[in-house]
Amino acid sequence: MAPRTVIPIDTNWEFKQGDSTTESANKFLPAAQFPTNVHLDLLHHGLIPDPFIGKNELACQWVGEAQWVYRTTFASQQPLAEGAKAVLAFDGLDTFATVVLNGQTILESDNMFLPHRVDVTSTLKEGENELVITFDSAYLRGWKLVEKYPDHKWGCWNGDNSRLAVRKAQYHWGWDWGPALITCGPWRPVNLEIYDCRIADVYCDTAVDKSLNSADVTVHVQTEGQAADRKVRVDVSLDGKQVASETVPLENGDDVKVSFHIESPALWYPVRYGKQPLYAVTATLLHNDDEVDTTSKRIGLRRAELVQRPLKDQPGTSFFFEVNNIPLYCGGSDWIPADNFVPRISREKYYDWVKLVADGNQFMIRVWGGGIYEEQAFYDACDECGILVWQDFMFGCGNYPAWPELLGSIKKEAEENVKMLRHHPSIVIWAGNNEDYQFQESMNLTYNYEDKDPDNWLKTDFPARYIYEKVLPDVCGELVPDVFYHPGSPWGAGRDTHDPTVGDIHQWNVWHGTQEKYQNFDKLVGRFVSEFGMEAFPSVKTIDAYLPLGKDDPDRYPQSSTVDFHNKADGHERRIALYLVENMRYGPDPLEQFVYSTQLMQAECLASAYRLWKRQWKGPGREYCGGALVWQINDCWPVTSWSIADYYLRPKMAYFTVKREMAPLSIGITRKTHTHPRDKYTRVNVDVSTKIEIWGSNLTLEDVVVDCVVKAWDVETGQEVYSKKVAEGLVLPENRSTEIIAMDVPYTNTSKEEDGKKDGQWVKEQQRARTVVAAYLLSKEKGQQVARYVNWPEPLKYLHLQKPKHLRAEVVEVEGEKGRKVVEISAEVPIKGLAVECEDDDEVKFEDNLVDIVPGELVRIGVTGAREGTKIETRYLGML
Repeated sequence: MAPRTVIPIDTNWEFKQGDSTTESANKFLPAAQFPTNVHLDLLHHGLIPDPFIGKNELACQWVGEAQWVYRTTFASQQPLAEGAKAVLAFDGLDTFATVVLNGQTILESDNMFLPHRVDVTSTLKEGENELVITFDSAYLRGWKLVEKYPDHKWGCWNGDNSRLAVRKAQYHWGWDWGPALITCGPWRPVNLEIYDCRIADVYCDTAVDKSLNSADVTVHVQTEGQAADRKVRVDVSLDGKQVASETVPLENGDDVKVSFHIESPALWYPVRYGKQPLYAVTATLLHNDDEVDTTSKRIGLRRAELVQRPLKDQPGTSFFFEVNNIPLYCGGSDWIPADNFVPRISREKYYDWVKLVADGNQFMIRVWGGGIYEEQAFYDACDECGILVWQDFMFGCGNYPAWPELLGSIKKEAEENVKMLRHHPSIVIWAGNNEDYQFQESMNLTYNYEDKDPDNWLKTDFPARYIYEKVLPDVCGELVPDVFYHPGSPWGAGRDTHDPTVGDIHQWNVWHGTQEKYQNFDKLVGRFVSEFGMEAFPSVKTIDAYLPLGKDDPDRYPQSSTVDFHNKADGHERRIALYLVENMRYGPDPLEQFVYSTQLMQAECLASAYRLWKRQWKGPGREYCGGALVWQINDCWPVTSWSIADYYLRPKMAYFTVKREMAPLSIGITRKTHTHPRDKYTRVNVDVSTKIEIWGSNLTLEDVVVDCVVKAWDVETGQEVYSKKVAEGLVLPENRSTEIIAMDVPYTNTSKEEDGKKDGQWVKEQQRARTVVAAYLLSKEKGQQVARYVNWPEPLKYLHLQKPKHLRAEVVEVEGEKGRKVVEISAEVPIKGLAVECEDDDEVKFEDNLVDIVPGELVRIGVTGAREGTKIETRYLGML
């Protein structure tokens, strides 16, 4: 019996338009790559302009309404041995595909997310074989399905109703951050497999004891094919060293189960809390002791659960993740596909993105439900970097239909994708959809939580409930019973999806909704906030890259039609302007300063949310907020959006403020003004006080003893007006926030004469309105600064910011650390939001950015790719 042979069908591919009557369009052209999609191939041949440049997206719309044909030829082996079979394995066809082999139709597919295996033993020819795949327009086929089912109450946010009828990446219809580019093509590999028998699947059930001292691993091996004397050997290894091995005969059926008990297991932890060891589980199919097939998967051993339990002193229940008995405050990001054309995302780029997340002190990525079940490289990177994954099923922002054939396709889609991903230790939750329950509420669709009869749900105008509360949980319950299933995001066990006390919420009352001030994020907290955000422009380099004429383009200004075209959010002009004008002095010119202003605004906004919500992580029984996932980490094209790093992996300034807020130790300050009239009529006799509250956040697993020092400066003069150690030997208990002090905004330099005047209080308040306050945590043991935060009077637009005369930003080598360089920054007046840039060198990378500078301090920012003497440019609020 010969070993299984896998032959990639990845060469000689060519394509053409299938529904054109012109001779030139009917000519086959070589595909640009494989796997591929039609836009990449058309781009390669110069038949469409780059849709990411200028307004070229509009010139490419015809592609999504055409029919496209792909074909290749490949040679088969000599006649198959008796008992052997040949299978064509299609890992992904996008989307309505008719597959013809040697003139015979072997497959008709209508689901982008489904892999297919087709037995072609009788269709394959000796010698050359022709494989032809015809792709219909998903857009047009979708509209035909909408018309076929007029009784369904169609409706959605983003794109159009046709997407709801098609099992395809929903963002291809366009979203409020991405272009409308309806793709098609063989988007994942195609292979020819020849075998007598094979390993069909390997998966593991793992159970780590509560003590963490031992683990049980049950390895399931599913095989296919009939042959006598078959055995399966299962090997478990760690770092190349064998941990366990067992060989089992295949006696009854095609599947085997092998169990191992591991003492003192190497446990998988999220980043920061431990290492990420991955065991290799290898199954080898043997026939008469000869190796016929082998499959290997990497698994991680960990205990993971979602904790929802009553809270002390507040209503509702908690919502936080616990891994290896460690409660986690999950600061992280939402993830969309990293490109509109997925086949060109390299494995290296996936790793670059996930590493960016990990380096930014984030613990979780939520794979959003309008994209794709991501490539294995993405999850491999999360496994290796210790990033937890919240995985949505692919439904988003609409009222999905549920006719029988579609339900069957969805069930198979769920089964296949859960099977493909279930070995990844990073995945700790599956969620049924993105915002479909919110859409149901907004449209007043029928939903009776108390009705537990699934058949009734199909008869309502919200039949998708059957998908989220029957089909998907059944699949997860069977295939990944140890991973929590959540019907939707947001979801609160039948309560309104905006209820902050149960489940997760999407907090869009900053930007969308009531458009609250971001300084009020403390009032907008939820048990777990799985979406929130603020838009900002991308890097100026990114804008120059999408302008047709780059730096010389006449549309190189913030309100130009091309720049507006690269922002898909409804009302973005008003909303960006609203938050800018509320908070800071700014102007549209030059472009660089306007871009900076939007990034400063976004950075302040998001940092405020993380800081205020993390304050609510108050320890056992008081996990009032268990996490915050910012919308979003990335972009699928060069655009102004809510991302904190743009399409080219260039971090926006918010990336760095989030990184600081999610540091192991941090300190926060709020400032609020209180007015107290002395009687119920007066407008004159009013006591006014401006108070600050200071707290520390310790996300480590050890108590930390610190001193807290508070300093203050006059923003106009740069004069230090306060310096005092307000707490000494303070214990910050592990894994929670701790209140430190509440006090008036400090300002000790008023004279006794002023204090004695009737308007002395008014004078003090005026002074406090221009007082910058900094709080520091100093390690009690070594006296080193371990956390720092600078609090400014707001809104920033009211401040008379001074331009420094002695601003220093210089690259130097760290003494005693050869090769390590930092940018040293200092100034004689307080500076808000100083950004360091190196416009001439993309290789220069900063470890931090957008820092507040106060007199008497030397701030150091780590830098790579720079040399001593590298020109560092600075930008700050009020510099123009």
